[in-house]
Amino acid sequence: MALSDYRRDPTPIDLLLTDVVMPGMNGRQFADEFLKRQPGLRVLFMTGYSRNAIMHQGRLDAGVSLLQKPIAQATLAGRVREMLDKR
Repeated sequence: MALSDYRRDPTPIDLLLTDVVMPGMNGRQFADEFLKRQPGLRVLFMTGYSRNAIMHQGRLDAGVSLLQKPIAQATLAGRVREMLDKR
């Protein structure tokens, strides 16, 4: 739904927050679709899996911004602020 909405109205966004594992396409593929239309978009991934499991299954590249679930509200807010402040 979010991707089809964005295709209809490609208003630039500041940050994409997405889960790594989703039905249909994974979070990397989802982010890549946004990045095609908005290169340089900040992307923050989240997952309930360990970082090792996600990286070894090839779902994400090393060095991406990743939060482990469960996430405390303050942690999420801090990471979002950090990502938005990055240049």
